[in-house]
Amino acid sequence: MTADIFYPVCARIPTYHGEFQLCIYQEGKSGKEHLALVMGNLEGKEDVLVRVHSECFTGDVLGSLRCDCGEQLHRALAMIAEAGEGAIIYLRQEGRGIGLAEKLRAYNLQDEGYDTIEANLALGHQADERDYTCAARILENLGIRSIALITNNPSKIKALDSMGIKICQRISLSPTINPENLRYLSTKVERMQHLLDTRSLENIPDASND
Repeated sequence: MTADIFYPVCARIPTYHGEFQLCIYQEGKSGKEHLALVMGNLEGKEDVLVRVHSECFTGDVLGSLRCDCGEQLHRALAMIAEAGEGAIIYLRQEGRGIGLAEKLRAYNLQDEGYDTIEANLALGHQADERDYTCAARILENLGIRSIALITNNPSKIKALDSMGIKICQRISLSPTINPENLRYLSTKVERMQHLLDTRSLENIPDASND
């Protein structure tokens, strides 16, 4: 791991789910400010509930139905609150790493019939440009010995494991499926090997066929 991370400030953040500490980590190379939302003292702990979440303005903030990102974030917060401790590592890599403007261009292509991978490739990007190095560095800084990772993404598991993060188990998140996110979720399963029960994607009308 080569990313330089700086740890400037943390503060108490009371939320509907409970009280967290919000810590900002600045990436030296890009200057991006990544976040850790932490509940409890995690130093030296094992099997800590962790969600490594990539920023999604449309889903996290606006509640867009085109994806399941906002739902994943808020469900992970609720799970951590119920457990009494854990962390959300919030990485500023919008649109699978291509940025918000390019993500919106990809949305327009998706409305023309492209799937999420085809749209990114048509714009000259990789299918997924995210990097989890900073997440690994933040987890190390928090002193967590092993994690229970809240994810459906096998690439995320592989990336963190390759950086020395001990993952004791995977906690799945079943999405709420609607006509707007059906093709998005199907592409995750069929082309990105996300660990979702494909039976849950059946019998939902596809918005593209309306």
